[in-house]
Amino acid sequence: MELAVGASEATMRSLLGKLGNLLAQEYSLVSGVRGDIQYINDELASMQAFLRDLSVVTEGHNHDNRRKDWMKQIRDVAYDVEDCIDDFAHRLPQDSISDAKCSFILTKMYELLTWWPRRDIASRIAELKVRAQQIADRRNRYGVNNPEHCDSSNSPRPRAHAAAQDIAEYQDTKPQIVSIKEPVGMKTVMENLEKWLTEPQPDKGRAVLSIVGFGGVGKTTIAMALYRKVSGKFDCQASVAVSQNYDEDEVLRSILNQVSKQEEAGGSTESSSRDENTREPQGSSSTSSREENTAESGTKRMLNKLKKALPLSLLGGNDDKTSVRQQETMGSLQLREELKRRLAEKRYILLIDDIWSAKTWNSIIIPFLPSENDKDSRIIVTTRFHAVGSTCSPRHKNDEATSSPGHGKDLLHKVDFLTGDKPLDLFNASIPDPMKRTDRDKKLSKICGGLPLAIVTMAGLVACNPNKANSDWSKLCESLFPYPVTTLNLDGVTRILDCCYNDLPADLKTCLLYLSIFPKGWKISRKRLARRWIAEGFATEKQGLTEEEVAEAYFNQLARRNLIRPVEHGSNGKVKAFQVHDMVLEYIMSKSIEENFITVVGGHWQMTAPSNKVRRLSLQSSGSKHGNSTKGLNLAQVRSLTVFGNLNHVPFHSFNYGIIQVLDLEGWKGLKERHVTEICQMLVLKYLSIRRTEIAKIPSKIEKLEYLETLDIRETYVEELPKSVGQLKRISSILGGNKNTRKGLRLP
Repeated sequence: MELAVGASEATMRSLLGKLGNLLAQEYSLVSGVRGDIQYINDELASMQAFLRDLSVVTEGHNHDNRRKDWMKQIRDVAYDVEDCIDDFAHRLPQDSISDAKCSFILTKMYELLTWWPRRDIASRIAELKVRAQQIADRRNRYGVNNPEHCDSSNSPRPRAHAAAQDIAEYQDTKPQIVSIKEPVGMKTVMENLEKWLTEPQPDKGRAVLSIVGFGGVGKTTIAMALYRKVSGKFDCQASVAVSQNYDEDEVLRSILNQVSKQEEAGGSTESSSRDENTREPQGSSSTSSREENTAESGTKRMLNKLKKALPLSLLGGNDDKTSVRQQETMGSLQLREELKRRLAEKRYILLIDDIWSAKTWNSIIIPFLPSENDKDSRIIVTTRFHAVGSTCSPRHKNDEATSSPGHGKDLLHKVDFLTGDKPLDLFNASIPDPMKRTDRDKKLSKICGGLPLAIVTMAGLVACNPNKANSDWSKLCESLFPYPVTTLNLDGVTRILDCCYNDLPADLKTCLLYLSIFPKGWKISRKRLARRWIAEGFATEKQGLTEEEVAEAYFNQLARRNLIRPVEHGSNGKVKAFQVHDMVLEYIMSKSIEENFITVVGGHWQMTAPSNKVRRLSLQSSGSKHGNSTKGLNLAQVRSLTVFGNLNHVPFHSFNYGIIQVLDLEGWKGLKERHVTEICQMLVLKYLSIRRTEIAKIPSKIEKLEYLETLDIRETYVEELPKSVGQLKRISSILGGNKNTRKGLRLP
């Protein structure tokens, strides 16, 4: 397995810049510390060069446990140095230093007042210097040698970019490169499936199309294409990814929210305004109020659990449709009941993606479907397992029904590996038109074994290496798969993904690994991701481009390489949202774990607790069988926290508020006013999103967040910002307003 060096090298590059800035400061350093910092800087620079060399080492040459362990030590010390430098910047702000230069007396006062933090940081830097020395000595002691003797000409993978990528080339990527992908070579099949979905059934009842096939074979692409084409012919539509591990409430709530929003957009008489009488009381700042809240909290929790367990009919909610706010607090029983009522008199189409078991279909999906619906409703299901498809479509007659759509009430369509000319057709359709077609294309498409995911990913590799000689591509094919490939197994997919990943520049590797923060099947907002990349320092000004333009260029290049899948466009033709294929996400998740880059708790992944410090934490809701506990994790070094779903608890007390830079709590209904007050103590915070939460007020203490660049309070109940927001000198984006209440945000 190729050593993961992408995120490590990017972290090292960022750190070297910070060390250089620190060395340039005259009044900040305690005597003797400058030499230690210079030593650490020089050692890390040499280590960075070593990491870059490692990124082009071939498998089978020096990929031993010694080198992996040594790389881990480099990464850990780099992370700790970065924490120390960031703490230095926080405790010794440079604005004060600049002012102190005006007077000798003020300078001495500044040195006196900051003596203790400077001495503390000096001690930590001395310890880090010793660690850097030990790591350097250990390399020679245990024979971790340079990989100079490795012959890269026989490498099974393209060499990583040693020089900086010319990102301006990708700034104005053509729209068709990042367009939503449609199935290739399936015109007749798609026409038949579309006809079956739209033609009325004899009894006008619900019918189910199950699409079955191996992972990466194109099931979701087919399902999404059909869904986009025919959904406008139905009264309402909703799509959701279920996968192996799921949160039942979140699946049901996602479908209900989509249906509800369509009703409101269609002129529904349902009131979506904020109901002050139903809002939970916020905690008071007085001592007596806190005591009352503490005494009553147990009773309230019991009442809330009871409400979630009771049908809406017993709670007096059967006559009127529920508000969006009420839906967020419903339990599974209430969600099913509400969905059944809303869908009863509508012609609906649902897309249920990636179902793993018949139990999921029978216990989650079937219970909310109206039993008496004669509107010719349709459901599209994708699954890897034939038995699951047969359960979802029990009334199908044969697996070849697409050639004769009239057979059977339901339909089961099996997607096989591509054969004949179809792999080459898909390959050619996945690279830009101006590129010259050669024998290279046929060879590369052939080694992909007819698997669409492998084909389009390899095509993306070709698209980003237009000047590579045909002989080099031939060597690549032979080294990847020395023997003829008929169908591709999981190991073969991993080889191809390895090949494409190792061709990425270090910056793009980091940006790609960052996507493992998001849950499986998540629709990721392009703008949200770009702002987060900037806050993390992954997208910085370069080559005359702004941070935003660099982030846009990175996104376009990932899309051009077919490593991400655009799923939604804006009116201007730009991609609004995208997804990461399950198999690609699983691959980058393994890389993130290897580098201790992302730690995921809950969700679809069963991750073992890391033995070292957590840097970026993703908390994801999961089913009752899968806990999301952070017990046993060292959270003191968390720099980025993201929450997905309705978690009962987020361990704020475990975090070091002085180093958190990204806090994304979008959609977390457990957020309270007291949490926002605590957030105002995260003094180096750059990105804060409390979108779609229950918050109604931003405290004036927000002025303490002097590094804040993005504040996202959309779809909350905040209608006015405090005047202290004007003190945020670095703020570049304030996003507010609530579409549900149809109220905007008033600036001070």
